[in-house]
Amino acid sequence: MNFADNHGGLQVANAFGPLHAQFHLPPTRVEPPPSPTLNVPFRRDTDFIDRPELHLLQGKLCRPAARVALLGLGGVGKSQLVIEHCYRIRDRAPGTWVLWIHASTAARFEQSIHEVAELVRISGRDNPTSNIFGLVYNWLNDASNGPWLIVLDNADEAGYLFQPPQRSGHADSAYHRTRATKPLIDYIPAPAHGSVAITTRSRDMALRLVDHDETSVITTQPMTPDQALTLLGKKVGQSAGRDNELIAALDFMPLAIVQAAAYIQRMRPRCSVQEYLQKLEKSEKSRARLLSMRWKAPYRDLQDAENSIMLTWQISFDHIRQSRPSAAELLSLMSFFNHQGIPVSLLQQPNSSDLKDKDGDHDEDSNGSAEESFEEDIATLCDYLLISNEHDQTAFEMHRLVQLATRTWLEARGEHRQWFERSVAHLQAALPSVDYANWPEWRMLYPHVKMAMSARTSSKDDSRNISLQLAYIFHTAAIYALDQGLTTDSEALLNRTKELRSKVLGEEHPDTLMSMNKLASTYSSQGRWTEAEQLKVRVLEITKKVLGEEHPDTLMSMSNLASTYSDQGRLAEAEQLCVRVLELQKKVLGEKHPNTLASMNNLASTYLYQERSTEAEQLYVRVLELRKKVLGEKHPNTLASMNNLAWTYLYQKRSTEEEQLYVRVLELQKKVLGEKHPNTLASMNNLARTSFNQGRLTEAEQLYVRVLELRKKVLGEKHPNTLMSMNNLARTSFNQGRLTEAEQLYVRVLELQKKVLGEKHPNTLMSMNDLASTYSKQGRLTEAEQLYVRVLELRKKVLGEEHPSTLMSMNNLVFTYSKQGRLTEAEQLGVQVLELRKNVLGEEHPNTLTSMKNLAMTYLGQGLLAEAEQLMARVLELGKEGAL
Repeated sequence: MNFADNHGGLQVANAFGPLHAQFHLPPTRVEPPPSPTLNVPFRRDTDFIDRPELHLLQGKLCRPAARVALLGLGGVGKSQLVIEHCYRIRDRAPGTWVLWIHASTAARFEQSIHEVAELVRISGRDNPTSNIFGLVYNWLNDASNGPWLIVLDNADEAGYLFQPPQRSGHADSAYHRTRATKPLIDYIPAPAHGSVAITTRSRDMALRLVDHDETSVITTQPMTPDQALTLLGKKVGQSAGRDNELIAALDFMPLAIVQAAAYIQRMRPRCSVQEYLQKLEKSEKSRARLLSMRWKAPYRDLQDAENSIMLTWQISFDHIRQSRPSAAELLSLMSFFNHQGIPVSLLQQPNSSDLKDKDGDHDEDSNGSAEESFEEDIATLCDYLLISNEHDQTAFEMHRLVQLATRTWLEARGEHRQWFERSVAHLQAALPSVDYANWPEWRMLYPHVKMAMSARTSSKDDSRNISLQLAYIFHTAAIYALDQGLTTDSEALLNRTKELRSKVLGEEHPDTLMSMNKLASTYSSQGRWTEAEQLKVRVLEITKKVLGEEHPDTLMSMSNLASTYSDQGRLAEAEQLCVRVLELQKKVLGEKHPNTLASMNNLASTYLYQERSTEAEQLYVRVLELRKKVLGEKHPNTLASMNNLAWTYLYQKRSTEEEQLYVRVLELQKKVLGEKHPNTLASMNNLARTSFNQGRLTEAEQLYVRVLELRKKVLGEKHPNTLMSMNNLARTSFNQGRLTEAEQLYVRVLELQKKVLGEKHPNTLMSMNDLASTYSKQGRLTEAEQLYVRVLELRKKVLGEEHPSTLMSMNNLVFTYSKQGRLTEAEQLGVQVLELRKNVLGEEHPNTLTSMKNLAMTYLGQGLLAEAEQLMARVLELGKEGAL
């Protein structure tokens, strides 16, 4: 075969020996050297928000031969920071080469290297036998080519960089034809005139790529609230005021914010920030759907990363599942707990029992292996920044959106239910008994119980086992919540428990009745005494029928009902039932049993309400002695008994002993429970009341202010106890003559109590009564009368006509009528109050004698001197002048 002379190529003639082929390349064309340029494949974001991480990056990359890694979760804005840095380099130093290398896979890395060689016009780059990596290495090392910055983007799974190019089976592949033998990362040199910026989601990869120099790793955090707010404002413009809620719901993640903004912009005018937030809050499914939507992002490489916050994280999840399945399982488990304060015990507890053999023995090697495996799993998840250690290193936290993405990922794989049930098993195993000694552990675990409550409101698919596990968790947590004064939480938990147990076990099962009983106690704590009574009566009826009258649960139900009667002012019924319960409990359980002591305490309280302070004191002293022996002096129930005894001293006007005991109780509660515990704050409040009663109003006010501050922090401004503290402070202002200040505070308290507790709650009625007294003191008698009348009407309905508080309201109205000169009305109501107090409290009770004196003064004002004299003589005869 003959070819023209001007054709190069393979020439073959007749040959009888071995064939030899020669490939003749066309002569190399001399190319002019290119000017330094920027090959960032993304345009600059005109809405870029400046962040401290960018200034850190700029500072570190100024060093000779710098190699700096930006580490962070997907969607946190790493690539955006580097893109902005690249454009700033071009603006400041146009003579610098800015070279972008996609590092997500070996194939993309090689492709980027070829693109760099083409961009800078390296001689020999077209020769298929050339080592392209070596050519680029030599060009980068040559200072005469000028300064350069290389960006290694998305180096998340870049282990291939630490290996030589992998030969494929194809003879014509680039790797096969090159003679590259060094690890790929070594082909990116470190001359003084060059620098490398790396973005990665993996801490391990970041450290490897910067030679384990931790100072060269910059962890990119979510935006600050101000930064996030500015970004949202730039993307959607002015909003109607829920911007702060939206950015918080999106965990301040830039990609999530931009994604939300893109949706809002696309759907306008049918969607606003407020409407988008409502969609997010509607349900977990709605939230996941919104945050999984794809959209066009001009600054994200969709070959390497998704443009939705949910899907970009699921890339990491898939990688972890492939490389370390046990770490993916741990992530799955953690996604069902509260995002903060996930303790190690909650993650390991059931595993320890799984490692026991049938005889209960432990295999030490297995335990050690499991521990090491767990630590490796934790390290893997921390490496990808999917979880992080809290300050004390004993608990972990996750972003809420990472948890949502994980649960969505599990849902797509059909594993959501499986991992929810496993999280419930872990939680149940981790819960300790609800003894005060375990309260520190409960404080840590309680948020995870609430997460389990919010995770599923109901499911027809729940098995008997999972339903009973959840019921146990919620019931136990409700007891803790009630101990902490969290009555709203307790009510929700117990309602859910009752629903689960009624469905699985039936209403008459002892466990169901126990939950109903606790729910009734919660109603009592909330002042909802009518509802409490109805439920307690129902529980008692069933318990008697199912368990018998002398069963401990039946006796506890009777004791609880007696306590409600006492709260309602039905003191005779309360006393009668308390006495009966106490007799039976002593017989069945013994005098020292905690339930018996609780009933003795209830009976003592009933005596105190009846002004039988001597009997109350004797019983309180006995309870205190026994509780010290059985529970110890520092147990919360023992301290409560000390508090009750001090309360008795208040009734007996033994102010010195009262104060000394309150001081002792408070000192112990601060040590045992902490200053911020509801019981401690109650004792501080009692001590303030003691100062108030002794006329030391300045001391009382200072202590009331402190209690109010702490209750606002611990319980919130709208908690009933916080509102009572505001009421106490208002009362102090009233007694100091600061009537305007008192009025303003009473009005605020009353407004909140009506919203939180309702108008008919005893605490609300107390505040209405106190506000009426303030109006009366200010001479605003018409307003005072209207409010006193309203209080009296409601107290008759709620508490009954004979309740001491109802009688107090009638007495206040008598006083108002007298001040208005309406003596006939004052007389009629005064006679009625006196008769009722005689019947309820007895003729010698101080309040009864006060009514007798008030009626005598009314007679005197009417000129009925004989009647007035007769009544005052009776008062003097009973010898209670000092009490008046």
